[in-house]
Amino acid sequence: MSERSTTAGLEVRKSVVVEGTPERAFAVFTERPMDWWPPHHVLVRRPRVAITFEPRVGGRYYEVDAEGEEADWGRVLVWEPPHRLAMTWRVNGHWQRIGDDEASEIEVTFVPLDSGRTRVELAHLHLDRLGDTAEAMMRALDGPSPGETLASFARAV
Repeated sequence: MSERSTTAGLEVRKSVVVEGTPERAFAVFTERPMDWWPPHHVLVRRPRVAITFEPRVGGRYYEVDAEGEEADWGRVLVWEPPHRLAMTWRVNGHWQRIGDDEASEIEVTFVPLDSGRTRVELAHLHLDRLGDTAEAMMRALDGPSPGETLASFARAV
């Protein structure tokens, strides 16, 4: 697994190589997020029971708690299976929900490698949109969290 970050444009980029094709990696990412999404990354108030990606541009990705409350993480901006996925990320530097107009973005690309492996590249982009919480969010994302998330994803694939 490799990790790289940059302050240019306030973005954080990370990647991991998984043992699976881009088709499999994309499917696990979008169809089985409960298998890899960190249990402590939640927006709902009660225990989470589901995470769903609506498979289309404009679709939501959201979590649902045990009583049916939904919390949107964002909207799908690009849906190009099995190569690319982009979405808004509706969380500010205080870990509060925000709207799409002020949200940063996440872009995930699935690059085929030899022997049926795939490099999954995850970029948190436009963190400057978060205003006075941008630097705090960048520091949080540039720490172990995206690395932990991608490592968990790799195990799920």
